Amino acid sequence: MEAAGDAVFHLDTKGEILSTSKRTIELIQLDCALTGLLLAELVRSEDGHVINVALEHAQQSVLQQQVNVHIKTRDTTLCFDFIITPCITETGDMELLAVGRNITQRLTTEDALRHLATHDVLTGLPNRSLLTDRLNMAMAQARRTGKGFAVLALDLDGFKKINDALGHPVGDILLREAGTRLRNALRDTDTLARVGGDEFIAILPSTLAEAEIQIVARRMISSIQQPFDIQGHALYVSTSIGVATFPDHSDNEVKLLAHADTALYRAKETGKARYVLYDPQTFTKPVHDISIEAAMFEAVKNGEFLLHYQPVVDACTRRIMGFEALMRWMHPELGLVPPIQFIPMAENNGLINLLGAWVLKAACVQIKRFEEATGRHLHVSVNVSPRQFRSDEFLNSLDDALTLSGLQGNQLLLEITEGILMSDPEHAEVLLTKIAARDVRIAIDDFGTGYSSLAYLKRFPINTLKIDHAFVKDLPHSVKDAAICDVVISLANHLNLTTVAEGVEDEQQLQFLAARNCTFIQGFHTGRPMLPEAAMAVLLANTDAAALT
Repeated sequence: MEAAGDAVFHLDTKGEILSTSKRTIELIQLDCALTGLLLAELVRSEDGHVINVALEHAQQSVLQQQVNVHIKTRDTTLCFDFIITPCITETGDMELLAVGRNITQRLTTEDALRHLATHDVLTGLPNRSLLTDRLNMAMAQARRTGKGFAVLALDLDGFKKINDALGHPVGDILLREAGTRLRNALRDTDTLARVGGDEFIAILPSTLAEAEIQIVARRMISSIQQPFDIQGHALYVSTSIGVATFPDHSDNEVKLLAHADTALYRAKETGKARYVLYDPQTFTKPVHDISIEAAMFEAVKNGEFLLHYQPVVDACTRRIMGFEALMRWMHPELGLVPPIQFIPMAENNGLINLLGAWVLKAACVQIKRFEEATGRHLHVSVNVSPRQFRSDEFLNSLDDALTLSGLQGNQLLLEITEGILMSDPEHAEVLLTKIAARDVRIAIDDFGTGYSSLAYLKRFPINTLKIDHAFVKDLPHSVKDAAICDVVISLANHLNLTTVAEGVEDEQQLQFLAARNCTFIQGFHTGRPMLPEAAMAVLLANTDAAALT
């Protein structure tokens, strides 16, 4: 009995203790003697029936029984794993031997590991794993009861600024405090999870009415707006919240969270420190299709990307002076994939650097072929994406394109948006100066639709302003658009810059712009984007017509 286990009891058939090991007495440390007590009297009340049933089954089956019960000691409660073995004495009577192993520490460790697996280490809130479980439970309950629920996605506005300025330790303290405040703003039945960084998700069971959601959201926003006093710093952040409801906005976990996230970004875009309820009618942000993104990588290997060329013509003579190279993707099953769908994906996943370098080389080589076929001096315009512009390899790609094609630098026009210039003016100035040193020309694309700071016209080596089609499409009837075009063309002329009007679709628009000394015209009226063979035919015809006149 001394060597058998942590706690060993010799019992009669009624469960009365006949004897115990010394180790058992030392472990339990009761003030009274254990002999004569029922084993069921030592366990906690909810385990009394469990131990009695195990004793009864051992006697009836004459087989070992295993049971876990908690025994009360003088200072605490310990959990034991008991093996109850029936024994027949020399007199033919039955007795029982209960050998127990103390598993309290093991259970404590298992509970701690289970908590670590399902909870965020920093805040103690449920993590993404437990959130998925709670979300599935909420959906199952909603289907049973017919009552929907709300999912709230939120993050902290201004958190990155504090993290960068004061360091991660301060940021961690702020996150813990924010988690506590948000949790206190919810009901006991609600779930709040931290899913990464400063991002949280809340589930509000049986809450579907917008008035109810509004009350909870405003309470959460208010709780975060109070100052955080951390290590002597009074810190201020706010929270933006996006809301999606089950089953109105989706009946599955992935889309429900995605819609809440979309609403969150709408809240941040429209002022922060507010909540926005997802609206499928007005939220037109395209879904990020993972299958399309995967197909993009295959498309690069399979050569599915190609270039179309749109003529850029002299506004007065109608002669083709060059082309804009426009990237297209011909998917073997979907056909032409819209640029608005694949360009942002390429920008996000880094493919834009590879594709951009290819566009530069292919466009320069093709223009050189156009020149050789017509004997004319032409230029080509190529769009530069923000990620390309920030790449350390951009200048190398530019040099490779000019060297490979044999094109002169002044025959290449790089189109850059105002946003690229103003996001990092110092970097832009250095890079544009290096580009200008190669005689490559710079155009501001969609002029007037971005920052429109006249300061950069003086600061940067810019050659061309492209008038956005938004200011062209209602000409010549729109007084405001006519005034804007007049001002842009006049400004360009005074600064010795050329102008290109985009989106010219009829003769009236062309004549209006030509009369105001716009340099070049680009649009469906003078030529749609086309494959190189078609562009070559149009160019040859235009060259012959110009020669006759």
